[in-house]
Amino acid sequence: MRILLVEDDERIASDVSKALKEAGYVVERAATGEDASFLGETEMFAAVILDLGLPKLDGLAVLKRWRAQSLHFPVLILTARGSWTEKVEGIDAGADDYLAKPFQIEELLARLRAILRRAAGRGSSIITAGRVMLDERDMTIKTGDGPIELSALEYRLLAYLMHRHGEVVAQSELVEHVYGSDHQSSNAIEVLVARVRKKIGSDVIETRRGLGYIVPNTTQ
Repeated sequence: MRILLVEDDERIASDVSKALKEAGYVVERAATGEDASFLGETEMFAAVILDLGLPKLDGLAVLKRWRAQSLHFPVLILTARGSWTEKVEGIDAGADDYLAKPFQIEELLARLRAILRRAAGRGSSIITAGRVMLDERDMTIKTGDGPIELSALEYRLLAYLMHRHGEVVAQSELVEHVYGSDHQSSNAIEVLVARVRKKIGSDVIETRRGLGYIVPNTTQ
């Protein structure tokens, strides 16, 4: 899944970006409020991690602008402003969660998983599709035959499709969430789907000709 990280502190941005990538996410970064506002309005993201103390445009103003435009991706506020009044203001403006600095990376990842689950209407980090089980906490894939080893790209593809279970996902959307700004052709997605099917079986990911791919409705 593709995450927008909005943070002007280079050290924090680098550390968080590294942790997100290791957790299987595609990360795009913005260091100013203006850049963040533009990216949120023009590109697809599964969630946003948003600092409030940004140059050029305050993070709270960015959030209010997104919500006024009916952009409903989940937002985790990440900031040094830790008073309860500022937390209330951020949540009332449309934030889904709030994490004050300093913080532990593990807590940030757990809160990110939680807001993504809520956005998808799920209550668990485990997603099941037939005989395939994906655990987002430790990025493991299992079938009735045992654990399945996937590459980073294969995991991103399967995780995004299972996260969107029951929905047809266009190839262009998969390109964004699997490869990010390193744009690939739709043929790259076809090759990746074929590789995943060889490992988990051909019936888990269905092709809808001219539309995209779908993992049928799952039990959670």
